Amino acid sequence: MAKFKEKIKAQDLRRNGQSIKEIAKKLKVSKGSVSIWCRDINLTKNQIARLDERQLQGGYKGRLKGAKVQRKRYLKKVEKLKNQGFNQIGKLSKRDLLIAGIGLYWGEGSKTENRVGFHNSDPQIIRFTMRWFREILLIPEERFTMYFIINEIHKSRLDEVTKYWSKITKISVEQFRKPVLAKVKNKKVYSNFHKHFGTLTIRIKKSSSVFYKIQGHIDSFSFNGRKQTGV
Repeated sequence: MAKFKEKIKAQDLRRNGQSIKEIAKKLKVSKGSVSIWCRDINLTKNQIARLDERQLQGGYKGRLKGAKVQRKRYLKKVEKLKNQGFNQIGKLSKRDLLIAGIGLYWGEGSKTENRVGFHNSDPQIIRFTMRWFREILLIPEERFTMYFIINEIHKSRLDEVTKYWSKITKISVEQFRKPVLAKVKNKKVYSNFHKHFGTLTIRIKKSSSVFYKIQGHIDSFSFNGRKQTGV
């Protein structure tokens, strides 16, 4: 008798457009039983469409939940690896700083003008390089000069950009030369317009002797590379 009542309720719920899974959960019976009880009930097109939509939504929610779990695991893994990398480096010695700075200069510095120049748009790299200039090459503050290259669409922001790089380098704005405005046919549109500060160039006055010393460092790197590979 109890099963008969459940069968009647199941059929009523099915006629109202509920899914086999929903009915089974609501009546606390197996999906197999509900399927048998309701096999002769035909749903309307609208009811079928609603069930399909709910199934899709349920699948989307499940995928979204799974994606969030995966994202959380990924971020945890990334943080762990970053901490391992950070701890592996630790505090830089003078020699560490020397070598790291030479590597940066080799990639981003001037190598043909017989004077020291460094170009980059990353504020972290600029900070590190300024530390290298000051602590390793012992460059006096008054010998630094700066200028930046930026798209001409930022012409109204030149004072803002100058103050930004002055803060990053800890060099007075009076030591900055006139900015270079890049003219391009296709105007580049930045999604973060007010966070774009162009590329900074660091120059050092009377730096030919420093330049040749840096070139000696780079030659040493190159020599060791050839020696290691046998080329």
